[in-house]
Amino acid sequence: MSEEGVVGRDISRRLFLKGVAATGMASHLRPALATPGETQSFRPNIVYIHSHDSGRYLQPYGYNVPTPHLQRLADEGTIFRQAFSVAPTCSPSRAALLTGLYPHNNGMLGLAHRGFALNDYQQHIIHTLKTVGYTSVLAGMQHVAKVSETIGYDRILPRKPAAAGQNGLSARIVAPAAAAYLDSRPQGPFFLDVGFFETHRNYPEPTADDPLNYVAPPRPIPDAKATRKDFASFRASARILDEGVAKVLEALERNGYLDNTLIISTTDHGIAFPRMKCNLTDDGWGVSLILRGPGIAHGVAQDAMISQLDVFPTLCDYLGIQSPAWLQGKSFLPVLTGKTDQINEEIFAEVNYHAAYEPLRAVRTSRWKYIKRFGDKHTPVLPNCDDGPSKDLWLQAGWGKQLLAQESLYDLLFDPTEHNNLADKAEHQTTLQEMRDRLNRWMIATQDPLLHGPVKAPAGAVVNNPDGISPNEPVRPV
Repeated sequence: MSEEGVVGRDISRRLFLKGVAATGMASHLRPALATPGETQSFRPNIVYIHSHDSGRYLQPYGYNVPTPHLQRLADEGTIFRQAFSVAPTCSPSRAALLTGLYPHNNGMLGLAHRGFALNDYQQHIIHTLKTVGYTSVLAGMQHVAKVSETIGYDRILPRKPAAAGQNGLSARIVAPAAAAYLDSRPQGPFFLDVGFFETHRNYPEPTADDPLNYVAPPRPIPDAKATRKDFASFRASARILDEGVAKVLEALERNGYLDNTLIISTTDHGIAFPRMKCNLTDDGWGVSLILRGPGIAHGVAQDAMISQLDVFPTLCDYLGIQSPAWLQGKSFLPVLTGKTDQINEEIFAEVNYHAAYEPLRAVRTSRWKYIKRFGDKHTPVLPNCDDGPSKDLWLQAGWGKQLLAQESLYDLLFDPTEHNNLADKAEHQTTLQEMRDRLNRWMIATQDPLLHGPVKAPAGAVVNNPDGISPNEPVRPV
């Protein structure tokens, strides 16, 4: 390791230990020294704040998207620069984080509101937390069950009716409900799930704070008048998201909970632009992940490659409780304590059903990405891209007729935007085979149903025709 790397790690570790010492929690954050019995008294509140379709296009990741309260979380906590979802699609990614299982293992193969569901809702993290005294509370969006009551929260908070044209799961409605719960001064440890609809399409109109001439579209998208306005609208949505974060932080602070609350801030997958959401490029499954709470170092950026599958086991480690046997991720507490720089040599992601069926698998290392496309569809599955001006621009230029590679290999060091497919290059065949083998071993180890043919959907599920254009077209039974 370079001298700079050693110094950076030492600073990170000192910051972590300083935070631990300040809160008197050192023994609780050292899994090698702690047992469930010893850590029984360490029960900080947990607030899980999650947005919709935000990727990393937020201020703490360096983008010109003003989210000062998310920036505050990063300043007062630890940000993960290389965090990834397990699926670049809404319900599967959330379900993986909350169960610690890949979508093809937990059953969430598609969208909850279209008939897909978990195999066992007792695997949801709230049920593990209940066994150690947590009250589970839902404020707003969850997206892992068609009906929220199915999940098993102790409380589902009421929300004020939405005004005309307003989404009932907007941060402007959900955040006040969460704040009201905190203002009621609940006793005992709680797990408060705060889910915001933002930054899902449709976006609000840009404001004066979103000057159309001075915004840059996301990196896969060309710079044009239509795409600049499209991204300006995303900025306006992100501002609403951040207002919601502010209200939750203010309520935690005024009620005296902030210093004894672990805040987990994340999103489900990339933003809703072409070649991002519902794609296995880094722009599709790269996500924001910020932790703030007792013992968490302030103002630290971690470059460890983390999967959202790792959140559940990390939380168990952090609390010093027994991890459920079914968990497939790894605790990244050793990264937080400075004991190691990495926990994952490889991470995996999948797509099965979104609006339409599109079977994809991917494996990523720190240097390489391998994506395999299954089935006989060789052109873009257009219903899996949300409608919007940027999509319209691509459609007008013939996007729907482009041929897609069945295998893709990218060198992420030299090609971070993943546009130069090396799968057919003679000099990269050894790497290609190594990545194929990694993916195949994982599919076998996790009993991936795609090994045996098309993935079956549950009875009653509905999807779009993959040869269609829009997710808003009529659906049909699978």
